[in-house]
Amino acid sequence: MNAEEAAELLAHCSGFDNRQPSVAAAVAWASALHDIPLDADTKSAVAAYYTTPPKDPDAKLWILPHHVRTLRSKIRSARLENFQYEPLPDETTAEYLARYRGQVQAIASGRITAPSGRLALEGGPSLKFMAELEARGWQGNRAVDEPEAEVIDSIRRSGPLGVECPACEAAIGRPCKTPGGTDKQPLGKPRTKPHSARLRAAVGQTDQTAEERAAHERRIREMSARHLARQQAAAEDIPDAEIVTEETA
Repeated sequence: MNAEEAAELLAHCSGFDNRQPSVAAAVAWASALHDIPLDADTKSAVAAYYTTPPKDPDAKLWILPHHVRTLRSKIRSARLENFQYEPLPDETTAEYLARYRGQVQAIASGRITAPSGRLALEGGPSLKFMAELEARGWQGNRAVDEPEAEVIDSIRRSGPLGVECPACEAAIGRPCKTPGGTDKQPLGKPRTKPHSARLRAAVGQTDQTAEERAAHERRIREMSARHLARQQAAAEDIPDAEIVTEETA
């Protein structure tokens, strides 16, 4: 874009924002848009800028050269959304590059109509291909012999949160809860670790019987008693502090 073309573009902009184009402004715009031609896409970029309302309703729209460059690029890129290169058989690398750039330029400029839809595969797989898949054990959309309930059960048993907690009745996917509740957490505060019963249920183990639970509680009490005894013995071994006064010193 030269100064004369930039002046024409500024005159086009003045129809939107009532600016007063000058020779200095035309020279400055030509320098900023030296690699942008004055074509229909450039003027469409100006129209697109003034079609979009500003973020601040009280602000005045005032287009600048970088707005023209960005919006013109978006207009041309939109035409290439569904573009796919159409190669020739046995073409060389130089021929591929020349043809690819030519197709991109033709569609981006609007000289060739842009593709209207995305390309998609048509038709189903061949009988030979399906036979090869079935020979390898693939059954496709046919009925599977494995019961659906077993598949769902194996998915739900992927971790402790995949089963309902037998201790606090926490739902699948929800963490275990502590007893009681508060105003913020009426159902109880979530536990950082699941209950032991939920861990056993997640791996398929049966719940403990009354005798097993009683034995487990006895072991815990015994361990607590031993720990308390060790602490008391350690406290008795500590010698009494000797008070030193000025007379004894």
